Amino acid sequence: MQPEIRAYRPTDLDAVYDICVRTADSGGDARGQNSSDRLVGDIFAAPYVILEPTVARILDDGTGNAVGYVVGTTDTAEFVRRYRQEWLPATADRYGNDPRDEFWLELHHNPERMLVPELARYPAHLHIDLLPEWQGRGLGRGLMWSFLAGLHAAGAQRVHLGMAPANTAARAFYDRLGFEQIAVPSEPGVTYLGRDTAA
Repeated sequence: MQPEIRAYRPTDLDAVYDICVRTADSGGDARGQNSSDRLVGDIFAAPYVILEPTVARILDDGTGNAVGYVVGTTDTAEFVRRYRQEWLPATADRYGNDPRDEFWLELHHNPERMLVPELARYPAHLHIDLLPEWQGRGLGRGLMWSFLAGLHAAGAQRVHLGMAPANTAARAFYDRLGFEQIAVPSEPGVTYLGRDTAA
């Protein structure tokens, strides 16, 4: 069976959570680092496929299983509004006071952190993750082009992403796709990249 790029389906949700946590430690596996392996997905993956599912693109292994994704939004400001009004209430009872969760829950409860003034010219944003065994085959490139085409068709002209500076393999991938660094002096711990959505 040949892998394929397709639209997100609700039956992909568990796989999306799994892919997210298995790539959340600067590209490495973060399972077991928090009280729940779904926590990171509740911040960086699930809200996108729940709130804006038509934007998401899935890498399917050819048998119906999701092994990678690009999720995102056409409008960061609107996504932040919906995250606060819809997603935070939906996840309110999922996590307690485990010290391992503190860093992530601070991000979760502050969606306005996504409203970075220097990124205003790049209103869409994205997250891309592929399971390690599916990386390095050119599939991520196809996944990204499909996602960008969808953003462009939806009227989003520019897109940004944030990444850990330590993830050098991801940076090389984005460079090859024409992403360029955006200066954000207020957040020295994050590298922001952006590009037009047109191919």
